[in-house]
Amino acid sequence: MNQSVAVSTLEKSQRDRSAKPSTALSGDLVLQLQADLLAWYAQQGRQLPWRETRDPYAIWISEIMLQQTQVKTVLPYYQRWLRVFPTVQALAAADQQAVLKVWEGLGYYARARNLHKAAQIIVEQHDGRFPRTFEAAVALPGIGRTTAGGILSAAFNQSVPILDGNVKRVLARLIALRQPPNKVLNRLWEVSSQLVPGDRPRDFNQAFMDLGATVCTRHRPACLLCPWRSPCAAYNQNVQLEIPMTETRAPLPHKLIGVAVVWNEQGQILIDRRPQKGLLGGLWEFPGGKIEPGETVEQCIRRELQEELAIDVEVGDRLITIDHTYTHFKVTLNVFHCRHTGGEPQPIECDEVRWVEVAELENFAFPKANSQIIDAIKANQIHSKRQQEEGNRQQ
Repeated sequence: MNQSVAVSTLEKSQRDRSAKPSTALSGDLVLQLQADLLAWYAQQGRQLPWRETRDPYAIWISEIMLQQTQVKTVLPYYQRWLRVFPTVQALAAADQQAVLKVWEGLGYYARARNLHKAAQIIVEQHDGRFPRTFEAAVALPGIGRTTAGGILSAAFNQSVPILDGNVKRVLARLIALRQPPNKVLNRLWEVSSQLVPGDRPRDFNQAFMDLGATVCTRHRPACLLCPWRSPCAAYNQNVQLEIPMTETRAPLPHKLIGVAVVWNEQGQILIDRRPQKGLLGGLWEFPGGKIEPGETVEQCIRRELQEELAIDVEVGDRLITIDHTYTHFKVTLNVFHCRHTGGEPQPIECDEVRWVEVAELENFAFPKANSQIIDAIKANQIHSKRQQEEGNRQQ
């Protein structure tokens, strides 16, 4: 196909901004785009462990882990997960705390909880086999349209489109989209559906994601290496650095949190397990809460522990201060040593409370920021022990 014709086909669809833009691609252009991308993938595609299997379970795990997480971060978690939970039956039979512990540090913990729930549904309702229909796949917890497309195309070679972050960016540049992608998802789904071939959808969708991840990157796209450079409307208009357009975002809210490391007379520490629903559901944490206006950290800790656990504490020295950023807000954790002075801990605002030894803390699944608290506790213990030994020698 004449490449100048391909360029004009895409540019023509962008001219009339007052009318609803058409994203339909010509049949010849679609065939050319498919052929060029698959040829590029044969030479430049990434070698990844989930591409070496056709096991729907292993592919499903990789698709969930890769949601909002980079490949290099996922790799060790993926390999460890399959060692611990090699089959959907093993995952379904596991305790949720064991599942969260293996996931610990990967973030977005609802993904792990949904994997666990979905595994149980697959065992109970689908005879232990991942469903082959799109409708049944998207009915599982944690699986949306893109994830279902990724699993069905990779595991069963079904011609189902995908639209993850990488694909959105590639398509936005291909058609020189002048709106934020999330504002016009139906248009992008239309183009993705046109492009996925009937004969090699598995390779095509993997190639599509690779193109966005390695060439058509957000800040420094390697346009000269791109197999779609010639028909790319953004490249031809020299606006590839302006696309995809982004939405204006308000500054992230910043929450100040008082956190208590509560010790009893036996040298144990109090931890609680968060409710299943909401942020970090099912994970263990050190108790505390948001510092109210006009309140000191010490006042906050005493109030929160009385309201949430029905206990009284004496707030001691500061242990550590931690800044952590979540997707939609930032937190500063002000962590203090506390001594339990009264009341039997009650799970008023949580699912469970426990007194544990310091050495036992590593057996529980904590949010990532809490791992720094655990490290600080251990380091403080070592420091205190050395000071005590030094004092004994001086005596």
